[in-house]
Amino acid sequence: MSTPLNGKLVTVFGGSGFLGRHIVQALAKRGYRVRAAVRRPDLATHLQPLGAPGQIMPVQANLRYRWSVDRAVIGADAVVNAVGILAPAGKQSFDAVQAFGPRAIAEAARSAGLPGITHISAIGANVESSSAYARSKAAGEKGVLETLPDSVILRPSIVFGPEDDFFNKFADMARFSPTLPLIGGGETKFQPVYVCDVAEAVARAVDGELDAGAIYELGGPEVKSFKECLEDMLAVTRRSRILLPIPFPVASAMGKIMQLLPGAPLTADQVELLKTDNVVSDAAKSNRRTLDGLGIDPTTLAAVLPTYLERFREHGQYDAHRPA
Repeated sequence: MSTPLNGKLVTVFGGSGFLGRHIVQALAKRGYRVRAAVRRPDLATHLQPLGAPGQIMPVQANLRYRWSVDRAVIGADAVVNAVGILAPAGKQSFDAVQAFGPRAIAEAARSAGLPGITHISAIGANVESSSAYARSKAAGEKGVLETLPDSVILRPSIVFGPEDDFFNKFADMARFSPTLPLIGGGETKFQPVYVCDVAEAVARAVDGELDAGAIYELGGPEVKSFKECLEDMLAVTRRSRILLPIPFPVASAMGKIMQLLPGAPLTADQVELLKTDNVVSDAAKSNRRTLDGLGIDPTTLAAVLPTYLERFREHGQYDAHRPA
């Protein structure tokens, strides 16, 4: 039996993306009407089956055009920003999407009379980072909190799930390549967090359960090195590959060349990101501004990776029930 609609409307910027679609589903399950603000509504029809008929409606919005942001917020009871990019592409730069965009959304929400928004940032956001990605994330947070101080900021670690851009990418690479790169020796620490756990935290923020003006850091139950993450992926896909350590200077040079190609698998800025561990801070733990602090039991990699990586086994899903 479906949840009755509660009469409230939530605008989710980036609602058709990897994290965004799970946020839309979590909100729909709670009975919210959802307006998914996306650049290409014609490519967001996959969202509508996530709720009741008419509950989810994609609308056109582009963070580079303020009028479209204002239009997407009109009449909303809450706003979520889940827009983010891992690498710039054309006019979709870090500054436009992750620095100026969040401030534009917050300004539109303020004009609409909202006290705050829920903004998805990232662990590692830092104005002094050597990574342009991390600096733009910090600038986005600043723009949101300066405009609407009662906003909630959520910083996830690397997010995993069926459509992720980490485990899927390396699993696909392992289908063809005898080696996989260990940037910086593979020692960088991650705290992989399940996409549905992040979406649940967002939904609770919209419900008003999180502290206004606070920054939460979201990580899974395990801290894993880059190398350990690849080893877990290889175990699930039942493939044996050489893990080749690549020093940071060499990786940076490779990234500078690769980023000139469309859909680059590695950029110099991503190499800079890998020089810093991506885990929940002690401060967030002590303040209980984590998944555990919210009463959300973080999901393990082992519980989820087999559900979507089995297609990368030698015989795809037909290997699913063969002995390892």
